Amino acid sequence: MKITVLGAGAWGTALANLLAQNSHSVTIWGHDAAHLDEVCRLRRNERYLPGIELSPELNCLPDLPHAISGSECVVIAVPSRFFREVTVQAADFSGIAVSVTKGIEFETGLTMSGILKSTMPGASRSALSGPTLALEVARNIPAAIVAANLDARVAEIVQNLFLRPTFRVYTSTDLLGVELGGSLKNVIAIAAGMSDGLGFGDNTKAALITRAIVEMRRLGVACGANAETFSGLSGLGDLAVTCFSKLSRNRGFGERLGRGESVEKILASTTSVAEGYPTARSAFQLAKKMNVETPIIDEVYAMLYEGKAIRQAVQDLMTRDTKPEV
Repeated sequence: MKITVLGAGAWGTALANLLAQNSHSVTIWGHDAAHLDEVCRLRRNERYLPGIELSPELNCLPDLPHAISGSECVVIAVPSRFFREVTVQAADFSGIAVSVTKGIEFETGLTMSGILKSTMPGASRSALSGPTLALEVARNIPAAIVAANLDARVAEIVQNLFLRPTFRVYTSTDLLGVELGGSLKNVIAIAAGMSDGLGFGDNTKAALITRAIVEMRRLGVACGANAETFSGLSGLGDLAVTCFSKLSRNRGFGERLGRGESVEKILASTTSVAEGYPTARSAFQLAKKMNVETPIIDEVYAMLYEGKAIRQAVQDLMTRDTKPEV
């Protein structure tokens, strides 16, 4: 199949390479023409995937309409804050659009497939999400993920596009649940990183993850997702890896906060996107709109956007009114 990957970051490059290894005709588009030229000339993306040799079959095109011309599938791997701006340039595309971006648009409360409904109305909207760190996927370390589409037949097409001996792909028709799981877990991963930065232990992180999945499920169900999805790869699985891995940008963001660095300093010092930062604001607003109780998300929002002290947030979480576990 002819496939275009929009986004030349770590995840976009890793997936483009995987698809090329599956003998698809793959073109990468990126907003930085100079970086894109370097990637295809050197067959490496040292900025985001150091040490990884890329397939010689990969093509690179800096012009987006040209890059997607004739493609049957477009994989969208751009940061959530640029998602609408990029995808509107592919408004006439009528094939399969696979979002691998995890986020919630603040202004609308939409997941990325919700944005695609307006920016690429003729496309079949899909999502690919799960516990898959880009560098490990690029190194062909075994991993599993979920391909979601409202149409089970299209989900199976996406499944077969990406399926490899080291990359197991499951399917789901709960598109919203798969996307919300992948988005909300990034907020929790920032909290997990703060726990690491403060020097807390495994007990703390285990409690955080366990209570966080309750919040994620509660908010997801209120939005119309299936409860079971949050116990799967795109929910609990992705939450676990993002909260524990040293490769997790969101966990690392939180760890720096826990060690005393300011939000502004961290944002200014990295080229990698920690999607949990914008998503915290979107998730907080969405929970209020849906009248859903999300104490962990609320505290992360307060720390990131209202300047609340981290230790005060921890104390407020630990001293909430007692209640049965539900």
